Parts: sequence; C-alpha cells; structure tokens
Amino acid sequence: MNVFLLQDEPATPKQIPTRDQIPSTDTWDLTQLYVTTEKWTEDLAQLQSEYPKIAEFKNRVGESAQTLHECLEFDKQLGIRIERLNHYASLKISEDSSDAENLKRDGQLQNLLTKIGEATAFITPEIQAIDDAKFEKFLADPLLAEWKISLKKIRRLRPHTLSEREERLMALGASAMGGHHETFSQLTNVDMKFGVIRDERGNERPLSQSSFSSFLVKRDPEVRKRAFHQFYAEFRDHEYTLASALGHSVRADVFYARARNYPSAREAALFRDDIPVAVYDNLISTVRANLEPLHRYYELRRRVLKLDEIHHYDTYVPMVGDVETHVTFDEAIEKVLAALTPLGDEYVRVLGEGLRTQRWCDRYESKGKRSGAFSSGSYGKPPFILMNFKEDVFTDVYTLAHEAGHSMHTWFAQREQLFQDYDYPIFLAEVASTFNEELLTHHLLEHTSDPKMRAYLINRQIDDIRGTVYRQTMFAEFEKITHALEESGEALTLDVFRADYRKLLDAYFGENVVIDRELELECLRIPHFYGAFYVYKYATGMSAAVSLANKVLNGSQTDVDAYLGFLKSGGSKFPLPTLQAAGVDMSSPTPIERTLALFADRVAELETLLG
Repeated sequence: MNVFLLQDEPATPKQIPTRDQIPSTDTWDLTQLYVTTEKWTEDLAQLQSEYPKIAEFKNRVGESAQTLHECLEFDKQLGIRIERLNHYASLKISEDSSDAENLKRDGQLQNLLTKIGEATAFITPEIQAIDDAKFEKFLADPLLAEWKISLKKIRRLRPHTLSEREERLMALGASAMGGHHETFSQLTNVDMKFGVIRDERGNERPLSQSSFSSFLVKRDPEVRKRAFHQFYAEFRDHEYTLASALGHSVRADVFYARARNYPSAREAALFRDDIPVAVYDNLISTVRANLEPLHRYYELRRRVLKLDEIHHYDTYVPMVGDVETHVTFDEAIEKVLAALTPLGDEYVRVLGEGLRTQRWCDRYESKGKRSGAFSSGSYGKPPFILMNFKEDVFTDVYTLAHEAGHSMHTWFAQREQLFQDYDYPIFLAEVASTFNEELLTHHLLEHTSDPKMRAYLINRQIDDIRGTVYRQTMFAEFEKITHALEESGEALTLDVFRADYRKLLDAYFGENVVIDRELELECLRIPHFYGAFYVYKYATGMSAAVSLANKVLNGSQTDVDAYLGFLKSGGSKFPLPTLQAAGVDMSSPTPIERTLALFADRVAELETLLG
C-alpha cells in the first residue's frame, strides 16, 4: 500500500467541526473498499482462516517450478487482501483517530499481520537457497513468466542474506539495535518541554516541535529570534543524550552493512533500489558547485526584509506579504486540472471524475481527523486523498496537485502492472507529485497579471527548490560524512557532530548569513538522521520532476507519452532505467544542474520584481 504524506499545522480544535457535520459529498467514499465495516470484519476472519495454509509450502518452495508458482500465487492473494484490509483500517483511523472502533479494528489487523509475517518468513530464504542452475531453469519456465521481476529482485539480495541461524540472531537483535529511534522519539516528542512564546500580539502560545515552524514565518523578527533561541535551549540541555542516540544510529547502520557483507552503510542503503553511489556523489558535487545563487537569494531576503544581518531563523518568513485569495475546493480542482491538460484527456478525465464524483478525496478538517495531507492506495481500488483544505490558504491548491500526482501514479501503475510489480519505490514517488506542482506553477504564472501574485509564486518555487534540493543535499552530505567517520574508526562525539555540521552550515549558507552556535544542534533534531540515506531522494526526485515537466511543456507528444509510460511502469523496473525511459538520466548531473539553473533564473526575476 502506497502512502505519501504532506504535513501542515493542525487547526485550533475549537474551530474544527465534528465528522457528522461534514456533508458526505465532501468526504471520501470508503464503500468502494468495503460496503460496511461488517464486510471488513468478515474479510479479516477469512484471512485469519486461510493464511495458515501457507505452511503447506514450507521446505518445498524450491521443489519445482509448479510448487514455487503455487506458493507465490497463494502469498499474492494473501497480500492483496492484507493490503485492502490495511488500507481501509488506516483510512478510518485517519478520518477520526479518537473513534474506539477504528482503533480496535486497526489493532486486530496489526496483531494478525504479526502472525502472518512469522508464517510466511520462510518464503524468501527458500527462494534464495535454490541453486543457480535450478533457479535459471525455473525462470525459463512459462509458468513463472509473471514472476520473473519479483524473483530476480529477491535473488539480488542473496549475497547479503545470512544463514538461517545468523538471520535469527539478526532478527532477535533488531529491536535492541534500533533502540536509538525510540530514545530520540520519546525524548523529543514527550520529555522535552519548550515553554511558551509571546507572539506579535502579546498572546502566549505554546512552543513545541510542531509549532516551531509557525513562529519562524512571523513578520516580527523579535518573535522569530525568541522562538529560535528558546527552542534550541531545550536541545542544548539534552545535547549529550541526543548525540549518543545519533552515534548509536550511525553505528547500527554500519553494523548491519558489515554483517550483510556490504562495502559501506551507504551502499547497503542504496542497494535495494540499485542506485550507484556515484548518483549520490553527483548530487552533492553538483549542488556544491552551484551555491552562489543560494547565497544571492539569502542576501535578497536580507534586503527585502530590511534586516541589518540575516540569521537562519529569518529564512522562512514569506518575502511577499500574505496574498489575499479565496479558492473553493471545486475551484482548486479546476485550477489543478487546467494545469495538467498537457498530460492528455485520459489523465485529466480520470482525475476529474475521481475528485468530483467518485469521492476520492476527504476534503476538510473535522474533529479527530489526521492533520496534513496524504495519498493512499491499494491494488484495484481508488487512490484516496486526505486533505485539510482551507479556502484562504493558497498553498492548499498546491497540496491538492501534489497528492493528485501520487494518486494518478498509483492509478496508472495499478492498471498496467501485476500486483507483484505495481508498487513503486520512494525514489520514484516524489517525481510524480513534484511534477504536478511544477505544471501548476507554470500554469498559474501564465495566467496572472498581478505582480504581487507573480512574486509570491516565484518565491514559493524558489523556497521549494531551496528546501528540497539544497537543504536535503546538505543533510545527505552530513549522513555521508558521519558514516564514513564511523567506518574509518573515528569517535562520534557531540563535538564531532557539531564541528562537521558547522562546516556544512558555513558552506551552504555562505558568509553573509550569521550562523548562531545553537544551529549546530540542528543535526541532533532531524528525524531522518536516525534512519539515514533517505533524504537524498527528495533532491533527486525534484530534479527529475523539473526536467520531465520541461520536456512535457516544451516537447512533443512523444515526451508526454514517455512521462505517462513512467507512471504506468510502477515498480516493474529499478528507478534509474525507469527514469531513463521517461527521458531523464539521473546517473548524470544534468537534471540537477537544470533545476539549480531554474533556481538561479527565478532568483534573478524575483530581484527584479521586488526592486
């Protein structure tokens, strides 16, 4: 099941209506998954009675092509049912996490999935245990033609799969080795207290992990400054504990890589998607070579905001004052569909019907509903979208375009691929969503004559590239450095983390941005650092999306067809060949260079617009 998230700040509880106050036409139609919750319960019971039959294949998977086929097909039917059950249960919790029945339903399923995971654990090891000659013979058998892709992916992991006894030890130690995740989460989300801040109106507001960003966009520079220093004072009080947790996270990555015979932790993380380390290094070197436009942008910010000196906490407040807009959800649909017309009639028709009449989208906030936005799909069923749409927040139009990109990626992949091949990796997922945002920006810029709105749109695109390409690449470089230090035998201490992160801050922000010493502690509070080598995919995804959007907007029907082919391919190929077929070579620096060139052009235009 694909789930793609986009978070925003929750609204004030007293402003949120209850679920029964929302018209059904503004909610998603989950009867397309299960007509009633009773039907879901019946399906769960059927899964519970059927899954034990998988034991009939234990110690027999490699017996013959026929036996392997039967095992895979049985496991597939379990997978389809599990995905749909999980899809429904998770969506029900998302619409109201305070509902006891929703929580009970999800708990029942998760308990069963643990048992099913144990029951099916033998399948992959037994496939990998088949000798090479016999395995090649199986692949040549027409009976297994539809399973070739999956079997080859499983087989790729063979050099990094240990003996049954060793795998058992790895599994037993997984919870203990991953304890740093829980330590970080409990400390930062539960134990740490950040106090209150007086806002620009003199009102006291709680400062927290979730509200911190809302203070950084305040027009009053003193509010931003107070929030920054007060927030990081709490991290300073726990800096040694956090440094210990981060150090153990890096050491766990290195341990697993060495135990599974990978050359490095980074190569272990990139192996599953078949991404060469050169792609990772190309990203860092290309961004490093194009930092001047970023530094110029920070200086423009300082001038426009009329600051004597600019700090990190001044880099998020909008340069263009609030743009007064009022866009209904139906109007947002029209804007998004108009922007996506270059993708052809089928794309626009299917998405339009999904959003207008088939109720793919749960539109508005309600009490107990999950904040933010996401797209979530299961095989053969609609790709549902959760929104918390606000008519006076123009960014929500972009959120709709973003999630619609994920949903249509899922829709095309499901239609064209078998269940075992449709699910695409994160490396590809952010391409389709960011691509839609690029088309929306292009469309809106073409249809606005208001200089203030144009400046707002350009500033938004600049900040998207800054946050997704520049910032995530800096994070990716930090992960590369820290893991290399551990692999070379260096000690990972608080001072080491601070010193290496400070060098990156100085390089990426430039000499005209004042780097407060507290910002060195940022490396201890980024959740992704406790599950390393993920953030680079944000930067590569946006770079691929910018190149593909340019091809679709300025190319021929062949380029449109190639992009639609990318959506249809799902997970049937590894990411790099999938994107190459669409017309983007992510093994070269060119897509990143094009994205950074767009950034530089937009900065120059914004300089002109803002005088």
